[in-house]
Amino acid sequence: MNFEKSQRIKRLPPYLFVELDRKKAEIQAKGVDVIDLGIGDPDLPTPDFVVEEMAGAVRNPKNHRYPSSQGSPAFRNAAASFCKKRFGLELDPDSQVCACIGSKEAIAHFPIAFVEPEDIVLVPSPGYPVYHIGTLFCGGISYFLPLKEENQFLPDLFSIPQDVAEKARIIWLNYPNNPTSACATEDFFKKVVDFAESNNIIVCHDAAYSEMCFDGYRAPSFLETPGAMDVGLEFHSLSKTYNMTGWRIGFAVGNPELVAALKQVKSNVDSGQFEAVEDAAIAALSSDQSFVKRMQDIYTRRRDVLVEGLRSLGIKAMKPRATFYVWITVPEGHTSESFSTLLLEKAGIVCTPGNGFGEPGEGYVRMALTVPEERMSEVVERLKGVL
Repeated sequence: MNFEKSQRIKRLPPYLFVELDRKKAEIQAKGVDVIDLGIGDPDLPTPDFVVEEMAGAVRNPKNHRYPSSQGSPAFRNAAASFCKKRFGLELDPDSQVCACIGSKEAIAHFPIAFVEPEDIVLVPSPGYPVYHIGTLFCGGISYFLPLKEENQFLPDLFSIPQDVAEKARIIWLNYPNNPTSACATEDFFKKVVDFAESNNIIVCHDAAYSEMCFDGYRAPSFLETPGAMDVGLEFHSLSKTYNMTGWRIGFAVGNPELVAALKQVKSNVDSGQFEAVEDAAIAALSSDQSFVKRMQDIYTRRRDVLVEGLRSLGIKAMKPRATFYVWITVPEGHTSESFSTLLLEKAGIVCTPGNGFGEPGEGYVRMALTVPEERMSEVVERLKGVL
């Protein structure tokens, strides 16, 4: 039989991290001790108190039945309470909170509610690939917003042609930003609200890294901005904050109409997250957050080892105030691809070429702070041998 894939599948770019895994496996098969700074997957375990809560919840028969696709009332209450304590947001758990099977799932599914074929979605580039992929699945058109160093890696809203803005349904934002580690200002978020109101555009803010902050920096919620609740939906994830990437749990909050639309999509495409996972997530969200502070301290030390080491070698590297990524300018004479290939083949270091996140990422690579300090020091030593 001839199994012909749909055009929407054919239009998808290769998923970046699948290719990284393939290259890593090739090098490891040759016996190379690989240091993986590619995918942003925490190397540290989920906190014990969360695991213990999960162990008990698994045994509870109430969790053995179908869950709610919007999340249990207890989980939605915990998410609302977290947002109140952390950002000062007043959220109705019933109408303004929806559980997600990890924020990636919701980010991919949300456009289904609003994007028709040929509609425009404003997508940051370089950026998390799923913003573009979710648009393609709906038959929409991604209009890419270049994130440039001279603009502090913030999109230039005034550069968007008016005819494009008038056709756009959604604008995606992500601060603290993956991959650049840039942070947004309150003034920028105010401009986004004005832009969205003027053009009737939904603002979707991916806040997956809001708790990964260093040096006293406090990442704001987009929804703290005056008027943001009228135009916006914000996606939160427990993956990086509590080392729970494999647990697949997050939540979306914001405008009631937008939350209701996400719930409608989810009720038709999934049956919700296992409630034992939600119970464990409640423990994480309701904790005193001292675990988060410990993680911030660990990543700060790793960041300093890597950034100072890179700079000592003459490599330009941003010192992030948030996320666990370092955005690095490749040395003269290299492209993103050639430099990342050099590091992998000659030093056994996996990093992510910046152009894999979009064309404006050319000239950069991303390294994740996901190995212990001693391995981070080894990264610097290995670099000395190839540069």
